[in-house]
Amino acid sequence: MQAGNFMRALFAACLVPVLATGCMPRPAVSSPVPGRASLGVTSTTPHVTSTGIVTDFADVVQRDGPAVGNIRAVQGTPVANMTPLWPPAANEHDPFIQFFRQFSPGQSSQSLLPLGTLGSGFIISPDGYILTDARVVAGATQFRVKLADRREFKASVVGVDVPGNIALLKIDAHGLPTVKVGAPSDVKVGQWVVSIGAPYGFENTVTAGIVSSKARLVPDETYIPLIQTDLTLNAGDSGGPLFDLNGDVVGVDAPVHRTFQGLSFAIPIDVAMRIEHQLKAYGKVEHGRLGVTIQEVSAPLARSFGMTQPVGALISSTDRNGPSPKAGLRAGDVILKLDGQKITDSTQLPVAVAELRPGSAVRVEFWRDHRAHQISVVLGAMQNESLASDASGITSQTTVRQYGLTVRALTSEERQKLGVASGVRVEQSPGPAALAGIRPGDIISRVDNTPVSNVTQLRHELHNAGGDVALRVRRDGQPIFVAINLG
Repeated sequence: MQAGNFMRALFAACLVPVLATGCMPRPAVSSPVPGRASLGVTSTTPHVTSTGIVTDFADVVQRDGPAVGNIRAVQGTPVANMTPLWPPAANEHDPFIQFFRQFSPGQSSQSLLPLGTLGSGFIISPDGYILTDARVVAGATQFRVKLADRREFKASVVGVDVPGNIALLKIDAHGLPTVKVGAPSDVKVGQWVVSIGAPYGFENTVTAGIVSSKARLVPDETYIPLIQTDLTLNAGDSGGPLFDLNGDVVGVDAPVHRTFQGLSFAIPIDVAMRIEHQLKAYGKVEHGRLGVTIQEVSAPLARSFGMTQPVGALISSTDRNGPSPKAGLRAGDVILKLDGQKITDSTQLPVAVAELRPGSAVRVEFWRDHRAHQISVVLGAMQNESLASDASGITSQTTVRQYGLTVRALTSEERQKLGVASGVRVEQSPGPAALAGIRPGDIISRVDNTPVSNVTQLRHELHNAGGDVALRVRRDGQPIFVAINLG
């Protein structure tokens, strides 16, 4: 028993320091949990955890949120006397109706329901100029802007640029908070960005994400290479500002076709502000136009054209009545410079051309037949239209085994339906053709820069081609170039 008591006393003596240590005050450690902060500390920058993850965008929202407005565009005559489906019509004093009234919207059956669109915008000058998306105001007759401080203003349209997808509004107010315009060129892929908008009319809604791409061309949407993000944007967010973590606006949120559902895009703010300056000065914007459809120059295409580097903008089609074919440009040419400005990436060309005025004579350097050429082109005026293009067609069927292509001639009905004069239709495309992206149903109209009018000519041109060959293909009504590498 004495031995047992001795052991218990020894255990208790050892336990005291442990418990004492557990009760000692510990130094405060900042929590990496989003939304938590130490009391008495005011953050001046977004909170960053030890792993580098940003967890707090409150400062950006607090500083820049007051300059963001909710835009309501009314497009027609208000619809009056809308009768709610619930509760059912009955005596107003019926206890049953009074009970269920609390669960129904507080909308009077005699109120007006305006038809229109919702959007967002942001104040760029203290005297009431607001930048937004052109589609927010398209076709509308009246506009109301609600600011973060709950004030509402009637807005007028200063100007709309449909190709650039930018609109400039004006409200009668002074001393307003404004955003700070940033530089999209400083934006890095993978960095955090924040948007403030009004999805479905829920104003001052904040969402955050990262930049996925800095220059994404979206077909049939705009000539401007867009900033792509993984933000969640909905109806009502269009026209809102895209902020970096310094609180500078780097883009204007813009909707795109539902085909790209799940992706978000923004017009770079530097391009938007250049459009804004013209809208403010002239009420409209005039864009130059070459009249060409372009695509990226891939490494295999560059080799097939005899180029040392995959640079420039490849012309995949031309508008037969446009400025380019009149000056001598044609499909298969690669534009390398515009008035001395190097075109290293195809996304640079549309913006460079659009910022010039119609009627301007520009010097174009282009690549054709394994060497550079120069030509002068007088720009036309950009219209809100799609570019037309040509193709070519024919008779009989053949297989080019080396390329894995089986092709046949087009029937007269197919030529008429497709609106082409010649070309051959791909029936099968295994082997190198499939790897290059050639699909059954494609219409091949050129091999390198040589037009193809029948299957015999196609075989001949492919037989004489080197290890890399560029095929001009018409797919879903649009012409593109596809490179096949036999290596």
